[in-house]
Amino acid sequence: MSWTNERVELLKKLWGEGLSASQIAGELGGVTRNAVIGKVHRLGLSGRAKSSTPSTKPRRARTASPTAQATPKKPQAQPQTHGSAALKMDPTPAPVAEIRPEAEPIAELVPISKRATILTLTERTCKWPIGDPATDDFYFCGRQSDAGVPYCAHHCKIAYQPIADRRRGANKAVAQAS
Repeated sequence: MSWTNERVELLKKLWGEGLSASQIAGELGGVTRNAVIGKVHRLGLSGRAKSSTPSTKPRRARTASPTAQATPKKPQAQPQTHGSAALKMDPTPAPVAEIRPEAEPIAELVPISKRATILTLTERTCKWPIGDPATDDFYFCGRQSDAGVPYCAHHCKIAYQPIADRRRGANKAVAQAS
């Protein structure tokens, strides 16, 4: 569709009468509302007259009913799964339980005679670090480790968790947070 002189004149007339871009597009046929808006902009047509069509009735201000004002809204019991409220966070999240490894205190597990420094580590000693490396009492576990594994059996249980257990633990943490 092209903008002929007749169609442009009709557009100007309808715009001056106060019709909306959608109504003008319907009158002209073969153009969209956006095409009408673009043409009006390019023609530099300014403000419109107020329409006398019945579709533009003055709107009344809405007032809330007395019962709606008197009763406060109660929070919904069921979480919403649709709409914009589905993604809103609960203002008071449930406390998350701290997950602690079920391990014995490490100081009791490693006798002083088994503790290793960086200089005494070998291929078959546990390389699990204990303490703060910046302090003098830092050491490595130093107990016997299996071939091809850097840690003793106890530290392997901590370091290498089965995938199913990690997922189960993560799911518990997420469920508790919800």
